[in-house]
Amino acid sequence: MTKPGTVKSNVQFIHTPGGEDLAVLPRIEYNRLVALAAEAQEDASASRIVRRSTRALKEGREVVLPKAVADRLANGDNAVRVIREWRDMIQGELAVAVGISQNYLSEIETGRRKGPAELQKKFARALGVSVDLLIG
Repeated sequence: MTKPGTVKSNVQFIHTPGGEDLAVLPRIEYNRLVALAAEAQEDASASRIVRRSTRALKEGREVVLPKAVADRLANGDNAVRVIREWRDMIQGELAVAVGISQNYLSEIETGRRKGPAELQKKFARALGVSVDLLIG
């Protein structure tokens, strides 16, 4: 009788005339090993993603957003306004940081104006986020 969690194996080993040692195993055992290998590959891939994301966070290339902020962005709220408010900045502070008037910033946040790509890059730098977050 085998212990729970263990697999009884019916592997046969064959020594060929050419000197190779071969393992012959039942199809079910082969399939189990293939599934385990695939699972290990998925785990390794997930580990690489976690390491890459952790490094990006430490280097400041990515930012973790609170759920409330992510929800507002997902609902279509103006990204510049949402991130500015999350960063506890008033309009005047951000306007000065990017070199525009507060009125112009207000028009961007309300959707009346878009602003050129270079301005979006300035917003991203001033707010400490990637430009993709603002224009995505």
